[in-house]
Amino acid sequence: MTAPAPTPPATELDVVIVGAGLSGIDAAYHLQTRCPDESYAIFEARGAIGGTWDLFRYPGVRSDSDMHTLGFPFRPWRDRKTIAAGNDIREYIEDTARMFGIDRHIRFHHRIVAADWSSADARWTLRCQAEGGEHVVRCRFLFMGSGYYNYAGGYAPQFEGQETFAGRIVHPQQWPADLTVAGKRIAVIGSGATAVTLVPALAEQGAQVTMVQRSPSYIVAHPSQDALADLLYRWLPVAAAGRLARWKNVAMGLAAFQFSRAWPKRMRAFILKGTRAALPQMADVDRHFTPSYDPWDQRLCLVPDADLFRVLNDGSAAVVTDIIRRFTPEGLELGSGERVAADVIVTATGLKLHLMGGVAITVDGVPFAAQDQMIYRGMMVSGVPNLVFAMGYTNASWTLKVDLVSRRMCRVLDHLRRRGDDYCVPAAPGAEIERRPLLDFSSGYVRRAEARLPGQGSRSPWRLRQNYFLDYAAFRFGRLDDGVLQFRKVTKVTHTAPR
Repeated sequence: MTAPAPTPPATELDVVIVGAGLSGIDAAYHLQTRCPDESYAIFEARGAIGGTWDLFRYPGVRSDSDMHTLGFPFRPWRDRKTIAAGNDIREYIEDTARMFGIDRHIRFHHRIVAADWSSADARWTLRCQAEGGEHVVRCRFLFMGSGYYNYAGGYAPQFEGQETFAGRIVHPQQWPADLTVAGKRIAVIGSGATAVTLVPALAEQGAQVTMVQRSPSYIVAHPSQDALADLLYRWLPVAAAGRLARWKNVAMGLAAFQFSRAWPKRMRAFILKGTRAALPQMADVDRHFTPSYDPWDQRLCLVPDADLFRVLNDGSAAVVTDIIRRFTPEGLELGSGERVAADVIVTATGLKLHLMGGVAITVDGVPFAAQDQMIYRGMMVSGVPNLVFAMGYTNASWTLKVDLVSRRMCRVLDHLRRRGDDYCVPAAPGAEIERRPLLDFSSGYVRRAEARLPGQGSRSPWRLRQNYFLDYAAFRFGRLDDGVLQFRKVTKVTHTAPR
């Protein structure tokens, strides 16, 4: 009998970053720039840089925010198209990683399956699956940059009769490379950002597309190019132009959000006026484009250069608002009895939330139960030491918040080193802090996962403010020792030899 191979020794690092997408690359840049003495590695479960933008390959995939705010502040976006295609964003992330030498720190095909914290050692022990088998890594600090949805698969509800459909059923998150759409009838189920992206892209590839929605979303046409940003880059140095374009777009986006919250009826009327003007031939705009909720109760859908409206106007796409009664061999039967013929059905029905990348976490032997905890400053979790996670804004670009989190993490690491402390942990909030849902959104993917998510509190530092200007001041200049974040040393136990 052959003896089992010995377990390889644990690898020791100061910081482990999970995920090589926007969040992970941003964190790595700040870590090696601001804390050059900290050793780090990025563990990426997939085989490529890019995260979301490497995973999503469906037709037309693009940013749902402008790239001056979604891009890295330390490397301004230079392409004229600021609502950018997915492959352009992926190349931008890859180029950034190479430019700053971050790619040399990435360990591809490394999936962390478990993370165990020991207060006695002030270390995380990570179990990692890689191509050579499972091995162990230890680190002082853990940055979860894997986002908050499940990369393994999106949300795909089961419809009656689905197995009888004679064509092909596709979810955008697993778009097949061999699917040709020219000349085919395609039904896209959904009304969110993915659906309104797919419909014009499929129509432009020669498909006849029908968007089948249970209820409408707010859809806003937006120029794909930023004329003012172009002028800034023409007359100013790149760094200055990038900062001004970024702050301009942050201010405009926040102003629109605050206006929506203060005067929802006015914002609703403004959006719908633009929709009616963009669809002059459509008789029933109210039915198909007037949601039952207020603007920003769910995220607005941007359509660059009104591409969705264009294909609806020219007849290469149509929209139907109804419930789906069942699938049939030829397509869909709706609640009204209407039938939608299809060769391909695309279920653009949403995402599955998946906090911390699905890693099984324990703290001193106790399993981490996210639903029992609260979020501290939108970046740490009560009771969990030396762990920071990236979660962007729901009303603005993801990277805006992630960049603030990465910078503050570096401040925390520097603070620990200067004080000689071993770890930090947000203390549990007191009874006076009212618990609220983590994400104040009515979207289906949020509601489905709400019971499994940590909460936020009624006031700072437990409240998510969704306001970049307030967070910028607090994260960049606010005190670290705020009475909630506790800095601690490992207690050394010494034993006296018996006499």
